[in-house]
Amino acid sequence: MDFNALFDDDRAVSPVIGVILMVAITVILAAVIGSFVLGLGNSVQQTAPNANFQFDFDSGTDTAVATHTGGDSIPANQLEVVAGNTTTTWGSDPVTAGVSSGDVDTSGADTVRVIWSSENNETSQTLAEESTP
Repeated sequence: MDFNALFDDDRAVSPVIGVILMVAITVILAAVIGSFVLGLGNSVQQTAPNANFQFDFDSGTDTAVATHTGGDSIPANQLEVVAGNTTTTWGSDPVTAGVSSGDVDTSGADTVRVIWSSENNETSQTLAEESTP
């Protein structure tokens, strides 16, 4: 019996590596297709914009106005100013630095918030918040 021939025989290595690669490719394809089918790929791309806001309060009329002071430009239909149960929208589109919201009634509210919602309204985030005087 030739023992050197046993150590030099590497025919079984290729089929094992081939099977491992096929399993790995199948798992990766299943993960990619599953993420598209479940819609996970779309929600990953929707991140909140980076923007700064300043609030101006009028104690005589119990109202507040939010002003975009810097950062990303945001479509007006994705922003709202909320105080308690009262909501107001923005005057111009897009909302850029220097653009102010309409007056929001702050009577009975503890805080005023600028809330951003994604295009498909799947996610939302508070971009700015301040306590009422």
